[in-house]
Amino acid sequence: MITLEALARALFTSLADTLAPPACAACDLGVGRSAVFCGSCAGAVERAGPSSVVAFALYGGPVATALRRLKYQDRSDLARPLGDLLRRAARDAALRADLVVPVPLHPTRLAERGYNQAALLGAAAARELGAPLEARALLRTRPTSQQARLPRAQRLENVTGAFRVRVPAQVRGRHVVLVDDVATTGATLAACLAALRESGAAAVTALVVARAGD
Repeated sequence: MITLEALARALFTSLADTLAPPACAACDLGVGRSAVFCGSCAGAVERAGPSSVVAFALYGGPVATALRRLKYQDRSDLARPLGDLLRRAARDAALRADLVVPVPLHPTRLAERGYNQAALLGAAAARELGAPLEARALLRTRPTSQQARLPRAQRLENVTGAFRVRVPAQVRGRHVVLVDDVATTGATLAACLAALRESGAAAVTALVVARAGD
């Protein structure tokens, strides 16, 4: 028997697909509702292997294109399909967490962009893990240059000491899953991880959509 709730959900989905048809996150070709990429783009995605950072794919090709669109082209709508990839990575790695914490933006950068892509992705991870999302647990204490614009050697220096935990008791003794969109050198994640551990987090696992290849 179909419940009213199920019927309403189906009608909402149908309306959403009519107004905004599902499209490939990299090239905008039409796709099925559960697909993130079209067949051609999906075939170019290279899954990430085991690493200290849990990731769905290696950074490059369609995944890199989709993440750049999310981050720099005002495509917050792509957080949903890319969040699905993050959920799959968490599921495949059998992650467990007491708390999900996204890498924060400085308030100035947040005002410019209008949203924190890591927080949007973190919401998907929190749903998968059945853990609360604490989007304001970490604070970026000073504006930093965009990591992507810096030479690799300067990226660690750029973010060292740039983060602190707002309320240490919130993370003390807890297993935290730290979420970001991408890990390249790992400098930003390392700086956030240091702040969380200094505040007493029992364990920290980094989870991203994509990471740089070995």
